[in-house]
Amino acid sequence: MAQSDTVTRILDAAEELFAEQGFAETSLRTITAKADVNLAAVNYHFGSKKALIQAVFARFVTPFSRLVESSLDLHAKQNPDTVLTVEEILKFVARAITNVTQGDRRRVAIFMRLLGLAYNQGQGHLRKFLQNEYRGMYRRVMALIAEATPDLQPVERFWRFHFMLGAAAFTLSSMENLRAIVEHDFNTECTEEDVINYLMPFLAAGIQAK
Repeated sequence: MAQSDTVTRILDAAEELFAEQGFAETSLRTITAKADVNLAAVNYHFGSKKALIQAVFARFVTPFSRLVESSLDLHAKQNPDTVLTVEEILKFVARAITNVTQGDRRRVAIFMRLLGLAYNQGQGHLRKFLQNEYRGMYRRVMALIAEATPDLQPVERFWRFHFMLGAAAFTLSSMENLRAIVEHDFNTECTEEDVINYLMPFLAAGIQAK
């Protein structure tokens, strides 16, 4: 088996199991069984469970960060004097998520579940890793949101941004179930694009609320 194939299988198994069971609840042996590799392969390629968790996130967040940065660079070059609205900023982020996951709704859900777990499962090493590796992108997005919301105090903007993350994580990680409820209760089909179109104005309004 090629090394790249082994790494991919380990990461595929790990991201799915972490999203389903949580970080602490998922053992390396469970991951190796699902990936059909031995424990030595995980230790060889990643060295530790913490490093594997970080690698799972990097597979999502590194291309996501690059897409956000490049799209903002292009927009700034084409529109140097334009102040983006909150909704426009969020659309850049949403497009990057869709592109990273290549429109695969299952991977969008996994990505958002993992993001939620990073906050609520006490993974201090992971938060430090994300802050160190992607500080530039985060600060840039927050600076744009600050420019679009000049009347907000920094601490209030911080809370509103994280309230927005919570709403987005819940909605996108539960999208299939929510769409099924809408279809059953309202006899209405709702596409992924419809959900995003409902979500973006709600998130933007929450950040900008008086």
